[in-house]
Amino acid sequence: MPDSQIDCLIIGGGPAGLTAALYLARFHLDVAVVDEGRSRAGWIPTSRNVPGFPDGISGEQLLERMREHAQRYGGAINVGRVSRLDRGEHGFVAEWGAGLVAARTVLLATGVANRRPEMDEALHKTALARGLIRYCPICDGFEVTDKKVGVIGSGTHGVAEALFLRGYTADVTLIAPGDGHMLNRGDRERLADAGVTILEGPSRVLALDADRIAIETAGGQHHFDSVYPALGSDIHSELAVRAGAAVAELRGCIVVDSHQRTDVPGLYAAGDVVLGLDQISHAMGEGGVAATTIRNDLAQTRPLLRGS
Repeated sequence: MPDSQIDCLIIGGGPAGLTAALYLARFHLDVAVVDEGRSRAGWIPTSRNVPGFPDGISGEQLLERMREHAQRYGGAINVGRVSRLDRGEHGFVAEWGAGLVAARTVLLATGVANRRPEMDEALHKTALARGLIRYCPICDGFEVTDKKVGVIGSGTHGVAEALFLRGYTADVTLIAPGDGHMLNRGDRERLADAGVTILEGPSRVLALDADRIAIETAGGQHHFDSVYPALGSDIHSELAVRAGAAVAELRGCIVVDSHQRTDVPGLYAAGDVVLGLDQISHAMGEGGVAATTIRNDLAQTRPLLRGS
């Protein structure tokens, strides 16, 4: 067991976790972040949805600025993976690469991981950097205005994403994996009414050329300006479950109240790991709410008086 206890351990260094770290540090609390370095924000080549950056900013540049900002006020940023989180008599104990850390409170900002189409890792990285593969139409649908767009996915999620993108371009194709049996009659009618083309059957990313991405399907090869995988995501809520917190039955997101508290005292969650709008601005807002709640909850157990 560690000899000392920090006020808050933040697990995850994306926009939610780093915003919370900044707030908590400026509340004069002892805060540390442990970040595995897998924030989805880091994938973004250029985001033009972050207020204050009209010319855009890369996800990694944004995260670096946020890390620097939190560190300037005393927030400790550590690179590593928390493999274990246990509740103790007076807080929590987390295990990671550097050993054990005890904390009065914990904020889980562990995010989610998008499911990728089957393709080579290096090819995926290149396609992502060039905007040939995109994962967030809310973030960057504007960038595909009037372009030829493909959506890989079926079922409710794939249909909804194809219809959403139809608001940006008239040339949208839904590439439905398998035999297309997940597209029901109602889905097909909605897609047809919106002018969305349907390609059914197995598909794979074939190659990239100067400014297009080639997808091979049962019906032949097709080229798109951008492709959006709509294959769902995996929620990183394992640590919450281990600590005894409730997660949503359908998607596995951590259940919180309006102040980002879980049902485990002292355990909070913010960002994409919580059900809500998966956007940088929204994650930042939840990080600020969580940090302020943590500060006020801690003040209920011991006075936070400067100079005493």
